[in-house]
Amino acid sequence: MIALASDHLGIGLKKEIIALLEEKGLSYKDYGAYSVESSDYPVFGARACRAVIAGECERGILICGTGVGISIAANKIPGIRCVACSEPYSALLARQHNDANMLALGARVVGGELAKMIVCQWLSADFEGGRHQRRVDQIAALERGEGIE
Repeated sequence: MIALASDHLGIGLKKEIIALLEEKGLSYKDYGAYSVESSDYPVFGARACRAVIAGECERGILICGTGVGISIAANKIPGIRCVACSEPYSALLARQHNDANMLALGARVVGGELAKMIVCQWLSADFEGGRHQRRVDQIAALERGEGIE
């Protein structure tokens, strides 16, 4: 299951991503926002991130105006590795090399078709492990406040 969340600016793009997920037969849960009234992306992003951390959802997709703010908020939650992407190649490598479990998109930055390409690359890629696992482990150590040198 894919966790979805957006602020008010991301609702339109979120609907396009929902249509893509449904077309691919992938299940999802929408953690808000549900209205175009001004809202705070950290609230909805945190709901989706917590669902991923709890194992209720495998991964998550977050949307705000640029994708930057919601990704910063997401990365404050231990265990989340969120990447803000504006093109498919970074989304692919974020999964393969960084085991990114959250993807952030900017509704004001990418259009619907590009967003779908980004999501498809990110969803289709698997973490490669190997030398990349060592780096993901180092990121986790930093998150715990441990030294890595």
